[in-house]
Amino acid sequence: MKVGSARSAAAEWVTHHASREAGFQGAYFSGSTIGLPDDAEMSAASDIDVVIVIADDEPPLKLGKFIYRDTLVEATYLSMSQLASVEEVLTSYHLAGSFRVNTIIADPTGYLQSLQTQVARQFADLEWVRRRCENVRLKIENGLRAIDTSAPLHDLVNSWLFPTGVTTHVLLVAALRNPTVRLRYLAARDVLKEYGHDALYLDLLKLLGCANLNPQRVEYHLNALSRTFDAAAAAAKTPFFFSTDITAAARPVAIDGSRDLIQSGCHREAIFWIIATFARCHKILAADAPADLQHSLTPAFEEAIADLGITSADTLTHRAEEVIQFLPRLWETTESILFSNPSITGK
Repeated sequence: MKVGSARSAAAEWVTHHASREAGFQGAYFSGSTIGLPDDAEMSAASDIDVVIVIADDEPPLKLGKFIYRDTLVEATYLSMSQLASVEEVLTSYHLAGSFRVNTIIADPTGYLQSLQTQVARQFADLEWVRRRCENVRLKIENGLRAIDTSAPLHDLVNSWLFPTGVTTHVLLVAALRNPTVRLRYLAARDVLKEYGHDALYLDLLKLLGCANLNPQRVEYHLNALSRTFDAAAAAAKTPFFFSTDITAAARPVAIDGSRDLIQSGCHREAIFWIIATFARCHKILAADAPADLQHSLTPAFEEAIADLGITSADTLTHRAEEVIQFLPRLWETTESILFSNPSITGK
């Protein structure tokens, strides 16, 4: 499927469904397809991200992934209050990228178009790019300092994993690249190579714990995850914000997409999403599966995280501190990219 066809399907869904919801204020595209031409091929391991802007200050749980007209769409709600200030959007690394170009699907009030014009004009100014990088750095540090060691293992692992993985986003934001989710390490590797900081990439992998993993071992864990994924998808009843990531419709992203990375020689880049998905599956199993099923699948998860050097809550506390201690060096590289990036203005 071409990206243009996926966009067309998603826009049709907005017109016929999302736009009829109470409080609808507009919609726009987000995520990894931003900036891709309509004739680009849509990966089978990708979805088309749509943000639905609503009037409510507290948006409902995101719709997540679903199939519409043979297209995998991921829909998220966003309160209009989060877009009320141009400055706040320019500072937010999650929001600003969607308004760098015109991604608007629907804009009944005209506000989104006005916002997009203003954000696009200032998006590449050094002041705002640096603020977004600082926004990322703060997210890493706050996340790692907030780890609750009394949490269940699956929650504990992801409370360390996601802030650790956000180290890649500092670099991507400085390079004016999309801070992608599943492919963040692959994207960061390309940025570091482009700007002459290849050596830092190994440090990012060491912080994650996968620097020395071989393809066979990563594929072994993926095969174990696939069994856990299917069991969790079948058991799932309790709604979580990530629930639609663990469904038959989303399996090509989580499982097939990871296998594609391994087969292309990017096995270390695959491990982040494998572990994140493993932990999410176990959160579902803990809520909705019989105890014997949970217990039968737990050893595979424990084996996977052990290969990252995670064997206890104390281990994760130590690993979190290692990431925090690494931040000054990461920031030096970020500043170097900011000043070397020819697309950044105001220097």
